[in-house]
Amino acid sequence: MAREFRGVWVASVANIDWPSSRRLATADQQRELIALLDRAAALKLNAVLLQVRPAADALYASTIEPWSEYLTGAQGRAPNPYWDPLEFAVREAHARNLELHAWFNPYRARNDDARSPLAKTHIARTNPLLVKKFAGFLWMDPGEPLVRERTLKVVLDVVKRYDIDGVHIDDYFYPYPERTKRGRPILFPDERSWTRYKRGGGKLTRADWRRSNVDALVRELDVGVHKTKPWVKFGVSPFGIWRPGFPSQVRGFDAYAEIYADGRKWLREGWVDYFSPQLYWPTTKPEQPYGALLDWWVGENIQTRHMWPGNFTSRAGGKGRSDFSVAELVEQIRVTRKQPGSTGNVHFSMRSFLVNQASMNDTLVAGPYAAQALVPASPWLEVVAAPTPLPGIVGTRFADTLLLATVNRKAPWQWLVQLRTDTAWVSIVLPGATNSWALPAGVIPTVISVKALNRAGTESPPVTVSVAPARPSTSAPAKRGREHED
Repeated sequence: MAREFRGVWVASVANIDWPSSRRLATADQQRELIALLDRAAALKLNAVLLQVRPAADALYASTIEPWSEYLTGAQGRAPNPYWDPLEFAVREAHARNLELHAWFNPYRARNDDARSPLAKTHIARTNPLLVKKFAGFLWMDPGEPLVRERTLKVVLDVVKRYDIDGVHIDDYFYPYPERTKRGRPILFPDERSWTRYKRGGGKLTRADWRRSNVDALVRELDVGVHKTKPWVKFGVSPFGIWRPGFPSQVRGFDAYAEIYADGRKWLREGWVDYFSPQLYWPTTKPEQPYGALLDWWVGENIQTRHMWPGNFTSRAGGKGRSDFSVAELVEQIRVTRKQPGSTGNVHFSMRSFLVNQASMNDTLVAGPYAAQALVPASPWLEVVAAPTPLPGIVGTRFADTLLLATVNRKAPWQWLVQLRTDTAWVSIVLPGATNSWALPAGVIPTVISVKALNRAGTESPPVTVSVAPARPSTSAPAKRGREHED
């Protein structure tokens, strides 16, 4: 079976993707989330990146930060009837063979579209010196050590308490630059933390100091996540251009100099398990060519971590000046697959899939996403090896039910079941909690191969079951073959 990451961002900030409104009842929020996960599974995606901390708030039960107004309409107000969206999302995603990555914004404290008053537990009220007003937003100062400590505490609290598969941060580090109506730059007001650094004997320039602040957070997240749960992946989605001129034909925004994000360093140091640069331009864009940028990032990936570029899928089939065709999106997937060292895509955002924009869903399931794919394995993660399968079959007239267990009776993360028919192999991925599975109607396999997968995605050796084409009625398991496939 193919190994390819097929992720989708689900943004909660400004109610972009989910929930669709701050005024939804609990039952409607749950209904929307189920529909979203069902759609992701139907499209044969295998991961959902759910934004759970859009602005120093929480779309889950937290004792550190207040409930998000994007969930309940008022910051700090708990859902009524009560529920925990992240707990619900993890359970329902796993039941559909979807990974669930918790997506955090590390520094934004209040979005410019916020409507409700700040809750008493919000950082801007509990520790206002750490928060700065900037261009209509509130922003936690990355130069304050307490800000880094808080973000790390928030993330690790989620890693400890929820069965998530990944931790994800996006491209908002120091805020993107803003200008006044007269064109003058608005300077980020970090004089307090900068002055303290200089008085303490700091020797870096202000720009290098800012980059070092962000570097420290990325490094501490990488260490902290894996120390807490070694199998949880840590991923970053930086702006798609590191610096203009890399590669040589590239022009555009300088993330290194403007938002102090040294994505190349994080990648080269191996501080991430996956890297999703936002390659939001068409393959035909001369100054931001999708293929050339992807090739450059892959070349910087000297630690051979996962490279899963981000695509601006919401622009596919749209009618705006920056939009492109659905065929162009398919081409971006093709270019990604063709590039050695790149093994998947992350789509922004779920909204376009929910409306089947320009028949995009139909195009994908008829083309590049016609078959299921496994998430690529992360062999560098320290995880217990997958247990050995112990499969069996039962049936009434033909072998029609596969029984799934392991030698040590512990459920794996996933099952990979492969059926040999007269014409081809058919591959199916099942959740690890599955203990019996009905074979597809009309499929009479001659051999069934079963593998167990662990949380890092590595496979056990296959165990095969030989199946007679027709069997008398019986409830006893068939004889198990133990020959291993090549």
